[in-house]
Amino acid sequence: MDLYKYERELYSQGIKYVAGVDEVGRGPLIGPVVASCVVLPDNFVLEGLTDSKKVCEKKRDIFYEYIIDNCIAYGIGIVNEKEIDEINIYEASKKAMIMAVKEVQSKIKLEHVLVDAMPLCLDIKSTSIIKGDAKSISIAAASVVAKVTRDKMMYELNAIYPMYGFDKHKGYPTKKHIEAIRKYGLIEGYRLTYRPIKEMIGR
Repeated sequence: MDLYKYERELYSQGIKYVAGVDEVGRGPLIGPVVASCVVLPDNFVLEGLTDSKKVCEKKRDIFYEYIIDNCIAYGIGIVNEKEIDEINIYEASKKAMIMAVKEVQSKIKLEHVLVDAMPLCLDIKSTSIIKGDAKSISIAAASVVAKVTRDKMMYELNAIYPMYGFDKHKGYPTKKHIEAIRKYGLIEGYRLTYRPIKEMIGR
């Protein structure tokens, strides 16, 4: 898979600032959805970079530091669980992505945005790419930055509530996570509109 294909086509048109956008955290029962927007230089190379879900955690952390140190600009968008419950996870994911793009736009003049799957309403040209985190180097970089950012939040939560095992499942509805909720109850941060939580609280 040529991860530079989309970027190379845009660079050949004289477009300099191409951003990749991705989000993580649509499936977890707790915490925010986090998006990242990353602009890489046209000579950026990072062997092994792909969809963050396909990269082991140790390597992901190394990639994260390298991306942050070598990118032209990056932005983060975070939408918390209360707003996810209010507007639904799809809209919350789009909002987080747009927030991340706007943060980058406050630093440089973006010319094109490559988005993983989800079409966004932006004031600049954009391309939605199905499974973009495995097809575009910029989106892959954004997926890593978003994933590591959200995982750090889960580790912080785990330090306060170790009995839930957030360091292991990162908030996703694993069997052990569901068992922990049943045993210890809900804490602040759970998404009350998600089915497993709704069933527990009788909504």
